Amino acid sequence: MIITDTHTHLYSEAFDEDRDAMMQRALDLGVSRFFVPAIDSTYTESMYKLESNYPENVHLMMGLHPTHVKENYKEELAHVEEELSKRSFVAIGEIGIDLYWDKSTLPIQQEAFRHQIRLAKKHKLPIVIHCRESFDEIFEILEEEKGEDLFGIFHCFTGTIEQAHKAISYNMKLGIGGVVTFKNGKIDKFLDQIDLKHLVLETDSPYLAPVPYRGKRNESSYVINVLEKLSYIYGVSTKEIAEITTANSEAVFNI
Repeated sequence: MIITDTHTHLYSEAFDEDRDAMMQRALDLGVSRFFVPAIDSTYTESMYKLESNYPENVHLMMGLHPTHVKENYKEELAHVEEELSKRSFVAIGEIGIDLYWDKSTLPIQQEAFRHQIRLAKKHKLPIVIHCRESFDEIFEILEEEKGEDLFGIFHCFTGTIEQAHKAISYNMKLGIGGVVTFKNGKIDKFLDQIDLKHLVLETDSPYLAPVPYRGKRNESSYVINVLEKLSYIYGVSTKEIAEITTANSEAVFNI
């Protein structure tokens, strides 16, 4: 049984003291595929080092995270393009719009999002979307860009059932992580109305640890807690959840 974490920042400084032990905990539990999103150019070398240390398990994305779309965003986008020209990646991500931290950068976030969607289409890659307090703004751009060549994952989905159906209509899988275990997470109330073929598992480590670790550092082994919660919600075995969500991730990332 392969268990897949479709979104984990394994190169984060939060793991500098115990990265190998953290990875081994996940591997021991059967979590053997890790899809790793980019943030900005300052993390590129640490991403490559991680991949070289775990070549059979780690799959890298390339992109500019919306919270890192700053004054130098054009230089950062040029870096993304340069890396894409050098080697292969499994996705463009994580990209999108974040209006929680800084609404003033919305215009350049929109520009960077559109630009990276078009890069994904050019390279025939999926996109992995970061959406925080920005569903309307994200959907507006997806509506402009929709088509058979637009597909990917709506990472850390926290919206309503209506927003879930809308995201799915744009060929997006829903990334389900620790939020599904929260008492106030809300998505657990309707998730069983969404076919499992539309879901993938994720942690977003080191962020958003599931219950019973909420508030602590997240790690990829905790995707098991997400898996168990989905097994409860859907009333099927953890093995079936793992098989379906892994197959869904394979379809998206072409692994």
